[in-house]
Amino acid sequence: MKQIAQFFSIIILLALVIVGYNSIYTVRETEQVILTQFGEVVGDPVVESGLHFMVPFVQKPNVMEKRILGWDGRASEMTTKDKTFIEVDTFGRWRIADPKQFFLRLRDERSAQSRLDGILGSATKEAIAKHELVEMVRSTKGRKPQVDETLSAQASSLGVLPDIEKGRIAVEEEIFQEASKKLTELGIELLDVRFKRVNYHDNVERSIYQRMISERQQIAERFRSEGAGEAAKINGKRGRDLQEIESVAYRTVLEIRGNADAKATEIYANAYNQSPAAVEFYEFIKSLEAYESVLQGDTTLILTTESELFKYLKKID
Repeated sequence: MKQIAQFFSIIILLALVIVGYNSIYTVRETEQVILTQFGEVVGDPVVESGLHFMVPFVQKPNVMEKRILGWDGRASEMTTKDKTFIEVDTFGRWRIADPKQFFLRLRDERSAQSRLDGILGSATKEAIAKHELVEMVRSTKGRKPQVDETLSAQASSLGVLPDIEKGRIAVEEEIFQEASKKLTELGIELLDVRFKRVNYHDNVERSIYQRMISERQQIAERFRSEGAGEAAKINGKRGRDLQEIESVAYRTVLEIRGNADAKATEIYANAYNQSPAAVEFYEFIKSLEAYESVLQGDTTLILTTESELFKYLKKID
C-alpha cells in the first residue's frame, strides 16, 4: 500500500512538473510574444522581458522580433518618365510595431518579407515612372553642376544639364510615404527606404556613351573651327604687316639710293665743273662708258653724222 502511494506521488509530481514547465515561457529583451489559444489570439502582446505564465497545453506563445529588421529588394528593371530603362536596387529598414495586427495579417517574417517585396517594389516603380532619369542620378535639388568655363561663355546646349526639380532623396521620400500607409495596416512600421544602386540598361548605357562621344566631338570641332579662324586672322595680319614692312623698306631703299645718286651727281658735278677741260673730259669718259655698254659682240649701230654718240667716233684717226 505504501509503495502504491509513493508511485502515485511520483506520478502526481511529474504531472505537476510537466504542467508547470508548459505554463511558463520566457521573453527575451529582443522579443515580443503573442499568445494564441486554438489558433486564436488571446490577450495583449507581451513586450516585457522575463518569465510569463500561460494556460498549459491550450495556449501557445508566438515569438516575434522587437529589433529593427532589414529588407533587401531585388534589382529590377524600371522605366523613367523620359522612357529610359534603368536597373534599380533598393533596401529598407522596418520593425514590427503592432504585433497583434502583424500576427493576424502576416503570421511570420517570411510572409512579411514577401509583402514588403510587393509593396515597396510597386511604390518604387510608380515613383520612378513619374520622374526623369536625372532625378534618379542626382541626389539633391539646387545643386549647381560644374561647367567648363570655355563652354559657359558660349550660347550652346553642349554640356548643359537639365534642372533638378526634386532629386533622388525626394524620390526616396515619396516611396517611403506611399509604402508606409500600406504597411501600417499590416502592423509594420517602415523606418527607411534607400536606393542601393541605380544602373543603366545596356542599350541605354551605350546610347549615353555615344551621346557623350558626340558632344565631345562637337566641342572639339568647335575648338578646331575657332582655332582655324584665329589662325586665318593671324596669317592675314602677318601678311599685311609683312607687306607694310617690305613697302616701308623699299621706300627707304629708294630714298637712300636717290639721296646717294644725288650726292654722287653732286660730287661728280663739283669735280668736273672746275674747268672747261674737266667738263670735256667728263663727257668723254661718259661717252666711252656708253660705247662699252652698247658696242658688244656683233652689235650694229646706224647713227647719223650729227649724233652726239657718233661725235667721238668721227674723231678717230
